[in-house]
Formats: sequence, C-alpha cells, structure tokens
Amino acid sequence: MLDNYDVIVIGAGPGGYVAAIRCAQLGLKTACIDNQVNPQGEPSLGGTCLNVGCIPSKALLDSSEQFYRLMHQFSLHGIRYENAFMDVDAMQERKRGIVNGLTGGISQLFKANGITSVHGFGRLMSRNAVNVLDRSGQVTATLSARDIILAPGSVPVEIPAAPIDREFVVDSTGALEFSRVPRRLGVIGAGVIGLELGSVWNRLGSEVVILEALDEFLSIADHEVAREAKRRFTRQGLDIQLGSRVSKVEYGAEGVILHYARKDVSRTVEVDRVIIAVGRRPATEGLLAADSGVMVDGSGFVEVDENCRTSIRNVWAVGDAVRGPMLAHKGSEEGMAVAERIAGGKAHVDFNCVPWVIYTSPEIAWVGRTERQLKEAGREVSTGSFPFAATGRARAMEEAYGFVKMIADKSTDRLLGVHMIGPHVSELVNECVLAMEFQASSEDLARTIHAHPTLSEAVHEAALAVDKRAIHRAN
Repeated sequence: MLDNYDVIVIGAGPGGYVAAIRCAQLGLKTACIDNQVNPQGEPSLGGTCLNVGCIPSKALLDSSEQFYRLMHQFSLHGIRYENAFMDVDAMQERKRGIVNGLTGGISQLFKANGITSVHGFGRLMSRNAVNVLDRSGQVTATLSARDIILAPGSVPVEIPAAPIDREFVVDSTGALEFSRVPRRLGVIGAGVIGLELGSVWNRLGSEVVILEALDEFLSIADHEVAREAKRRFTRQGLDIQLGSRVSKVEYGAEGVILHYARKDVSRTVEVDRVIIAVGRRPATEGLLAADSGVMVDGSGFVEVDENCRTSIRNVWAVGDAVRGPMLAHKGSEEGMAVAERIAGGKAHVDFNCVPWVIYTSPEIAWVGRTERQLKEAGREVSTGSFPFAATGRARAMEEAYGFVKMIADKSTDRLLGVHMIGPHVSELVNECVLAMEFQASSEDLARTIHAHPTLSEAVHEAALAVDKRAIHRAN
C-alpha cells in the first residue's frame, strides 16, 4: 500500500522535526519517519540532540556545575554546609525527566499540527518513494511524496585503536549514562564534546586526562579565547595533552590502559573508563537506495546546493548530513528554510551568522570569523576586547573571568566576528548574532545603551574598545 503525502521528512532531530512542523503550518500534508528509541525501547522523537546529545549533556553539565560551586565557591557567599555529596542516581533521574518531557512535547506538537509520525528507518527509493524498515531490515510500509527532506543526523566517529565495548570504552552516548563517578577518566578528543563530557565528570571528582591528536587546542576558536580556555580548564584539573595519538587500548587488572605517543615518545595511562569523542559523521549509511539518484561525497555527506536541494530536484537535505557546522540550530534553520521553499515562499539562512557555543565553565561562544581567518583572507581589521573582571555583575557573581573580543572591518567598521569566554556567554552571543544579521558596525553596539549592572556591559565596552574608547579599562 502506497501512502501519499505532500512532504516526507526522514529524521526527527532538530532539522527534521522543525522542518515537519513548519511544512504542516504551511498547509502541507506531512509525514516524519524516525527510528530513535528511548532506554525503554519506545519511539522517542527529537533525534540525537534531545535524546542522547545536547539536552541530556546540558542537564548533566548544570548538575555538575551546581555541585562544583557548592564545593568550591559557595563559602565565598557565606553559605556553609556539611557532608555534601553527589547522588549520581538522582542526577541521572533528573536528566531522564528533562529528556522525556521534551521528547514527549515534540510528539504533542506533531499531533497538534496533524503530522503523521512513522516509527522505523526511512530509506529513499527512486521516484520519490520512501521505504520504512524495521530493526530487522524488513520493509513495513512504503510512502511517497512530492517533496522529501533528508534529515538523518549524525553518529559518533569510532576509532580502530579504541573499539567501543559500551562498558569500559564508550562513546558520547555511553558517557551520559555513568552510574558512578570514575576515579580516573580518559577522554580521546579535546573538541566540544570531549571538553563538555570531561568537565561533567571532572567537577564531580574524577581525575580526567584528555588526549588530543592535534597540536593546537580548540583550533576552531579564536586563538586568544582558546588560550584562556586551556588555562582555565587546566586550573580546574583537566589534564589536556596535545599532540597525543592513541595507538591501542588494553584491559588491565583495574581498568583500561591507553597506549599513546606524544612528541615521538611512547606513553601509557591507566584509567577506569574511556570516552571516545573524536567527532561525528553523517548518519547516511543505508539512507539511500542505489537508484535514488541522490549524490553523497566521500565522507558520507549528502551533496546539496546553497538552498539545500540535492541532485534530485524535489529531494532536499538538512542538518548534520550536509555541509556546514554540525549544530542543532543550524539544522533547524535549514529545515524551516526548506519548508518555506517547498511552499513557494522565500527563505533565509546566513551561514556567516551561525553562533557556536561550548557549554563548559567558563562557557565559550562566538559568531563570525576569527582574527586569524580574517587576516589570512587579507582583511584589515580593528579589534577591541573587555574583561568580565571589570564588570560589577561578574564580580558580584564570583565569576569575574574571561572576556569579550570584537572584530570589525578596519575601513567600514562592519562587525565580522565576536568571540567570548566567560559567564553565560551562550546567552550574550545572541545580541552579536542579531547585530551581524543586520550588518551592524561596532559603533552601532557602542552607541546602544546596555543595562547596568549586567554581563552584557562587557559586549558594550568591547565595542567601545574597537575605537580605543572603552570606559572601564585603560585603552
């Protein structure tokens, strides 16, 4: 039996479910196919982000930060305590409650918008048909639509040197499910995921060593921000070893032995558990039938044009499976834009204005290009920075660390990038995203009144500092 729709979306992560909702809002008969299940084996919408990624990791990050502040900072506020400890089971239960609430919310949104939710693995066939497969690979249904949106998301990259066994060696999903705090924890990869997960268990008392193959720390971030981040993380107790390539894993009497080379010297470290956090890859394996006509590159990314259209006219792709940063909000914006295009409207996604956030403590956030990228491109720039230590609000919060750095074109003053490290910069960066979307100058932000006392005053002062006229620090 062939069920017909206006739009079929494969994948219910941030790119897919947002695309499905917007399509339905625009009057299109929409179905969404997704194969995610929760720990109880029940269908669970929201993709990796809501189920085993963005949301559960932020829940654990917040819990661990509260505990860290209790142990190390609350006494500065005059708050006294005795015999404090972390109940890991309760922390995990809170996390699961948050996840269940949000994934259930998407299910309700699908019902409210008249979206047909289909559980199973979606595979694109020829002539705009989609097969739905169960876990055994058997076809349970075939759907067709005028337009199809591919939003399969991504999966963790595995490395041959450290095969995942789901007990001692885990990926990012397994790292969210620890039932106790490891005495010693190894993390392979010092990217966003590795730093966030390493921070969670380090704050709770684990001795964490992070092995990073690259010689440069956080090369995707501004070099000044990266330098400050490494200094702060090292002070917190993260042992970050750059230029360290893991060659094999052995199981010892009391844990896992990691063999690695650093500066051409062979080394070993013994840990209780290992987290593999070396990145993610598109989840496109099995997504496309051989005669679907959709092209993928050598890394598994679906090839699309600037409008997210694939090599087949009425087939689109969004999110982690296509070019650009693997960020939930980028996928969501692409999903909405594709829905608008399918309905005959106009859409807008500016990839130069996609914010990045690392939810460590301190948080790291940025939008636009780094100073190094701009100089390598031959752009002449002016920069201004301002430390949170010079703001009254940060001092009152006992979080007087980090800074805001603003970069503007030297001749036009147009904002080209803003980079931050410090308290709550995941929220502060959005002011700068909006400014860049409106093609604002640093002068525009400098002439905008910011409430006092707030953390956002650091953004205001950084804008003033571009023209060497910051008020609350020497220029």
